[in-house]
Amino acid sequence: MSHAQDANDDELAPTMTEGYKAKRSVAELAELDKEDESLQRWKQSLLGAGAGASSGDKKVVPRTLFLTSPTLQKEIIIDLTLPPTELAKMTKAPITIKEGVEYSVGITFVVENQIVSGLKYLQAVKRAGIKVDSTEAMLGSYGPQEAPYTKIFASEESPSGMLARSGSYVVKSRIIDDDKKVWLDFEWGESHRARRG
Repeated sequence: MSHAQDANDDELAPTMTEGYKAKRSVAELAELDKEDESLQRWKQSLLGAGAGASSGDKKVVPRTLFLTSPTLQKEIIIDLTLPPTELAKMTKAPITIKEGVEYSVGITFVVENQIVSGLKYLQAVKRAGIKVDSTEAMLGSYGPQEAPYTKIFASEESPSGMLARSGSYVVKSRIIDDDKKVWLDFEWGESHRARRG
């Protein structure tokens, strides 16, 4: 799912936060202050079972992207573990959302092996090739664990009116960390229909 594309695409370039970034492996963190029992329990709560032995490079595995709304009978879920050829079909078969309703985008992902810091979700929405909306949301820093993390972003209102219904939108989503490593980069389609009732 990771792509070697340039993380500095204008439409999906993250804002950079300057600051001190001491990078340590999970094993190094587990070894620090071993004599302090309360600190060890705190580190265990943060790092979970991965606090002891962890090898390999850090890895973020995106699992799902989902849309949730009080007006939906059930969440719309995109399986991000599908092969790239299947995900590429998402632009040709857009997800349909009612116009003028509030909805939220969310994501589930797993972190493996090492701590990942400064994880961000970026999204650019285009209609007829023109960018009409963009989102940058800080996911945060996470330790490795088997259970997926879930993050739901601030709700937004879907476009409404005849113009909104007359075409479809292309949404480009990206997950990137503070090392500029791109963990997810894919496009999907979205269309809007009249709200009834």
